[in-house]
Amino acid sequence: MKQNNSILRNKGVQSLLASLLCIFIGLVMGYLVLLVINPAGAWEAILTIIKNFFYYPSGPARMKYFGSTLVKTAPLLMCSLSVLFAYKVGLFNIGAAGQYVVGAGASLYCALGLQMPWFVCLIAGILAGAVLGGISGALKAYRNVNEVISCIMLNWISLYLVNALLSNVKESASPYTLTLSSTNPGAIIPSLGLGELFSNNQYVTIAIPLTVVVGVLVWVLLEKTKLGYELRATGYNKFAAKYCGMQEKRNIILTMVIAGGLAGFGAGTFFLTGFEQWQCTQSSVPAMGFNGIAAAFLGGLNPIGAIFSSYFIQHITNGGAYVDKTMYSAQISDLISSLIIYLCGFVLFFKTALTAWLDRRAERRAAQEKKGGEA
Repeated sequence: MKQNNSILRNKGVQSLLASLLCIFIGLVMGYLVLLVINPAGAWEAILTIIKNFFYYPSGPARMKYFGSTLVKTAPLLMCSLSVLFAYKVGLFNIGAAGQYVVGAGASLYCALGLQMPWFVCLIAGILAGAVLGGISGALKAYRNVNEVISCIMLNWISLYLVNALLSNVKESASPYTLTLSSTNPGAIIPSLGLGELFSNNQYVTIAIPLTVVVGVLVWVLLEKTKLGYELRATGYNKFAAKYCGMQEKRNIILTMVIAGGLAGFGAGTFFLTGFEQWQCTQSSVPAMGFNGIAAAFLGGLNPIGAIFSSYFIQHITNGGAYVDKTMYSAQISDLISSLIIYLCGFVLFFKTALTAWLDRRAERRAAQEKKGGEA
């Protein structure tokens, strides 16, 4: 029994159990909503959401749409790592959405307006996100401006600035930017044969393994390096870090620069595949950055866990698109996804509750052993 308790006290095990519980509750709540709307197709609808690309009977079709899910998982993973990295250093980077936006703007403008190759466009996206993150970091470090406030304001500023910038490279008859394939094919991230593994899906590129590698590198940086230790120490207590000789202001700014660069990188890995064009008239910040918050917490605030949680969230989001529209409205997939994403925020709550339950159980056992010894 003591061995079981030690396993349950392991942070990784707690994160896994809490995440699975959140997923289960979210799916149950989604099923109940479907029952209320239309009981006849509720079970089939929830199965369709869970299946995603398995909805297709053909093997090649399943592989192709599996590839499309991975394409959209890559930017979500980067936004998740952006939020996670800042959170580990005591900062809440709600500005990942804005950093994602400027990353998209910089990479697409370099590709469509300046005719740059893909790696230059990708670097431009990273730098744009890093600069925007650095602004919030500097405001926090030197003027103690809450990063949540500055990030929210910069999200909207970024959106409208990028809309204005990319209006210079949009199609004349639509609000969407020009396509990479017809304007600058050299700006498309190369596939190196990966697309052939997914039934010749042209959007599957080396961006997918690159993001996984970045996830591993973020884990190494945070857990295995001196810099990572200093950044986390600054997050725990910046005054103590300063007393120990650490440059707390530099660490705060550097954290937000890295977090912003990760989100900008995510935008580049998505838009430089040609999978989607930017709509220059959109009036809402893309949800990718905000979904990254859910993916970070669902993954237990662990870079490796974020890889799997990002895929899961994108999996159910894509699966919702296949729900029978004759029985449910087109927005039902977003509703189900939102319920599950909302529950992701309770991962830390369930971990805390599990730890408290284990503590109470240990106290009762200790009291019983003491009572038995006295007898």
